[in-house]
Amino acid sequence: MEAIRFDNLTFTYPMSPSPVLEGISFSVEESEFLLVCGKSGCGKTTLLRQIKKSLIPYGQRKGEVLYYGGPADQLDDRRGASEIGFVQQNPDNQIVTDKVWHELAFGLESLGMEGAAIRRRVAEMASYFDIQGWFRRDVASLSGGQKQLLNLASIMVMQPKLLVLDEPTSQLDPIAASEFLQTIRRINQELGITVILSEHRLEEAFSMADRVMVMDRGKVLAWGGPRRIGGQLARMEHPMFHGLPAVTKIYHAAADGNAAAATGEGPLTVREGRLWLREKANEAGLDKGPAAELWEKVCGRNAGGDPSVGSVFSGSEGPFGSEAGRMTGQGGLPDKRESRSGRSGKDRTGPAIRMKNVWFRYEKNGADVLRDLNLEVFPGQLYALLGGNGVGKTTALKAVMGLIAPRRGKVSAGGRIAMLPQNPQALFSEITVEDELLEVLHGTGKTDEEMAAAVSAMIERMEIRHLRQSHPYDLSGGEQQRLALGKVLLLEPEILLLDEPTKGLDPFFKLTLAEILKDLSGRGIAVLMVSHDIEFCARHAHRCAMFFDGGMVSEGDPRSFFAGNSFYTTTANRMAREYFPGAVTWEEVAACVRNMR
Repeated sequence: MEAIRFDNLTFTYPMSPSPVLEGISFSVEESEFLLVCGKSGCGKTTLLRQIKKSLIPYGQRKGEVLYYGGPADQLDDRRGASEIGFVQQNPDNQIVTDKVWHELAFGLESLGMEGAAIRRRVAEMASYFDIQGWFRRDVASLSGGQKQLLNLASIMVMQPKLLVLDEPTSQLDPIAASEFLQTIRRINQELGITVILSEHRLEEAFSMADRVMVMDRGKVLAWGGPRRIGGQLARMEHPMFHGLPAVTKIYHAAADGNAAAATGEGPLTVREGRLWLREKANEAGLDKGPAAELWEKVCGRNAGGDPSVGSVFSGSEGPFGSEAGRMTGQGGLPDKRESRSGRSGKDRTGPAIRMKNVWFRYEKNGADVLRDLNLEVFPGQLYALLGGNGVGKTTALKAVMGLIAPRRGKVSAGGRIAMLPQNPQALFSEITVEDELLEVLHGTGKTDEEMAAAVSAMIERMEIRHLRQSHPYDLSGGEQQRLALGKVLLLEPEILLLDEPTKGLDPFFKLTLAEILKDLSGRGIAVLMVSHDIEFCARHAHRCAMFFDGGMVSEGDPRSFFAGNSFYTTTANRMAREYFPGAVTWEEVAACVRNMR
């Protein structure tokens, strides 16, 4: 039975010159898991809001959306509230009460249920979602992941038939996002609830889905099972291919026109990828001997060594070479041997940032958050700090920024310094995007014409032209991140601190961000970045360090750093390390597999 059907739906916002959705037709069966993906602004949110009557935006609509055979926009309010659950991007936008227990009960109270039934359902959901430990806490004291889990539990307590989620992990760190997505999978598998999920983080969500729909400019670009979507996008040579999970990209890029790719039946998980790689090695007559020997034989370099002249990494082969080159700067990893001296208008030979034996604690009798921390970042260098939540990474950035003073040790930073905080809203104070950017330039001595030109250029660079007159708080999580980054860059810093800069960004803008960081490095600007985005750090950073217990426990160029880790490494490396231990990006693994033939 069909839970939802879109029948030739077209939707246009008031005053908009063109439709945001055009001729959309698809259906979702009961208990099915549909993943919707595509570039920010392609119409995903508008599409999902057509399903729930109370969220349908104002505008001109043609075509139909049917819920179990009846028009969704004519659904009884009570049924619509209880049977169709909707989880939004920002968890704070959906919470309406002050206590966790009251938030769980609020929907049932609104439906007029009896107290005994409410208590039974609330207790059941609190147990299912493991909320007992913070059941009576204030909502304001919860983390972002806990708030989003509470939103989900508050919907599930009403026993919906359909669960719609609009980029629910965009505001969450990777660990909280992973846990949230696994919960969604459990709901679908154990309760049989139909799920429609819009998401940018495809590494985990892709393998969960029964079917995937890729959108582009308000239309359906590709539709099918997750094993076939990669093949469809590969044959189109569409940029969305580069937003797919690493295992899928490796399979199709390595095929390079082989008939196997035409079937589109490829691996989805690391386990499946390793089994496929074993088959490829056997087919090529390459027995699984010492990994370093196979790495040198197939890829033309020693394990952990530098590129050789004949290496497969000197360029990127196949139909994806040009895009891969744009992503990496050279079709493989960037050269991590870049000079430590930058070009910032004056000769610098020393580090731009230096932390020596730094200790810090927030309370006099509290535990040390920074413990004997030593760190150097040079001009023109992109330095990435990785590690779990609560280990002191953000505190280290605050120390460099001068927001906190170490109780022991020394911190020095030479030059103009600016910081992009983890919460971009901390930088917002105006009522439009344009005003936010202009606010930074006041008092700089620039003329009105110069300020207007600088703002227009930054709006174009951040790809938010269509949001120029929007309120900053009306933007999506990724759009707010781009606005905040633009505001920081207008300060023209010589030292740039970034706290989770890729959070909420779609794969397309990550390419733009990589180009921006490459340009900054080329101009001698030192960039210190805290990030959970392992794939981004592996591809674009010059140095990476593992942060743990208030200090750095390991450091190195991305190849040596990620190749030696078990969990803090790329999906590509986890999949291929038995054969190619030095390969850390999907382009490298795909190139090695092509070279096995």
